[in-house]
Amino acid sequence: MFYRPEDGHGLRHNPFNAIVTPRPIGWISTRGADGSENLAPYSFFNAVAYVPPQVMFASTGTKPDRHGTKDSVSNIRETGEFCVNIVEYAMKDVMNTSSGVWDREVDEFEKAEIEKAACETIACSRVAAAPASLECKLTDIVTLKGAANFLVLGEVTGVHLRDDCVSDGLFDILTYQPLTRLGYRDYSRITEVFSLKRPGE
Repeated sequence: MFYRPEDGHGLRHNPFNAIVTPRPIGWISTRGADGSENLAPYSFFNAVAYVPPQVMFASTGTKPDRHGTKDSVSNIRETGEFCVNIVEYAMKDVMNTSSGVWDREVDEFEKAEIEKAACETIACSRVAAAPASLECKLTDIVTLKGAANFLVLGEVTGVHLRDDCVSDGLFDILTYQPLTRLGYRDYSRITEVFSLKRPGE
């Protein structure tokens, strides 16, 4: 099968998200200039550089009360800060609750009964029980082709690691089993790890 996206695929559901998998989930917490808090998951998320450490996430779609984007991007535009919280399998249900299209006044931390903790280098909350949280200062927002598609880039200025996830000097993902996004409404968790050496190492 071959199709050109502009012509359509003829399937029941768009296969694009199911092809590019698994994707890590960036659970983005922000605070608006008015002090309102927001927490929302994004599966177009990844790390993009080591030194200095940098991450990105992309927001697609819009809310009627946010003038062409969503709460996360709107808040980041106002304050220049955000925190990426890593999602573990045990948090799948509260993460899903926070993904709802709630009014801008709704605090998803409170809606999903998620405990907050203060960040150290930025002025927004993080998920207290997250395996890891990355405090970020905005470096750029890139307008992508298409309606309401924005790429947000940030430099990591602070890193929180949950104590039980650090073992023998390594951040051990099997202690929390990262939740990953697949296609459609499907998710998966990482339960197995293996290592490969590059040629010449």
